Amino acid sequence: MLLQVDKISFGYRQKSIPNNFKLRDISLKIKSGSLTGLIGPNGCGKTTLLTLMAGIQRPQNGKVTLDDEPLTSITKRKIAQCIAIVPQETHPAFDYTVLEMALMGRHPYLKPFTLEGPADIEIAYNALTVTGTDHLANRPYMTLSGGEKQRVIIASALTQSPDILLLDEPTASLDLGYQIEISLLLKKLSRERNMTLVVATHDLNMAASLCENLVLMHRGKILAQGLTQEVLTVDMVRQLYGVEASVKLQSETGDLLIVPLRRKDTNL
Repeated sequence: MLLQVDKISFGYRQKSIPNNFKLRDISLKIKSGSLTGLIGPNGCGKTTLLTLMAGIQRPQNGKVTLDDEPLTSITKRKIAQCIAIVPQETHPAFDYTVLEMALMGRHPYLKPFTLEGPADIEIAYNALTVTGTDHLANRPYMTLSGGEKQRVIIASALTQSPDILLLDEPTASLDLGYQIEISLLLKKLSRERNMTLVVATHDLNMAASLCENLVLMHRGKILAQGLTQEVLTVDMVRQLYGVEASVKLQSETGDLLIVPLRRKDTNL
């Protein structure tokens, strides 16, 4: 499935949100089976863009299309069957078990007031197995570690059987071990399921090793987009974060390695 963003603009109108934030003239094409990273500083619009791409919010100008059909003309149920989103944090209202959290991904396929059947439970268990959390199925979700919770939420998204998976900071606040686990899981989903993935992250080294393509965002605009090794440069890191950095190829992996050196125009 081709997910395309065509010249969209979006601004928040609530009094609690600064009036100067707005996504402006955003266009990008997410090809089927690709693995794309969204990077940029806090407040640049990554999360907002993901919610627009998932059909959770509607752009004020422009359009988001799925296989050339505007999301505004597709039912929420159908969108949810095609696109799943993994938020930064999940705080369930009740003390659900891990299996119950995974089964929430079947809601787009259920009729009102119907319960999950054996086929839905099998799909949920398969998703838990893929994410290495099937042994936690009967554990209360809130008793899990941060890395375990993140893998369960990814399992819930996989239970939706989506073609496209959008992830917002999937490794935020995780230790190094869990960061590697999540990265390996995303690579596995891309390789074995040919799933289309879009990952918003602050971790430049994870983005460099994981993503084929990058979209660099700054102040509500796209600063650059293209192949990772072509757009993730010293100059772009400077423009994005105001940081002088070393950007070099690792001899062991062939991936870029980004090492921040100091703040731009300072000795700190």
